[in-house]
Amino acid sequence: MIKLNPKNALLIVLGAMVIILSLYLPKIYLRNNIYYVSRDINVLHDNYISLKEENRFLQQQLEDMKFKNQIMDSLIINNMSNK
Repeated sequence: MIKLNPKNALLIVLGAMVIILSLYLPKIYLRNNIYYVSRDINVLHDNYISLKEENRFLQQQLEDMKFKNQIMDSLIINNMSNK
């Protein structure tokens, strides 16, 4: 049986800790990166949805203005032709 003196035991424990940390630190780093990237994606997606709704609203306003303009043009043309 191998007798461990305190110095060897400390080296074994430190070596085990280094191995464990070297295995888990990349995993923690990747999880944090995935979390922050997904947060950014969610913010961008929310902005996209808002801009899409605003675009739809502006297109509707444009169509209303075009329609109103056509009505006004037809009224002006009819007024001019009646005179």
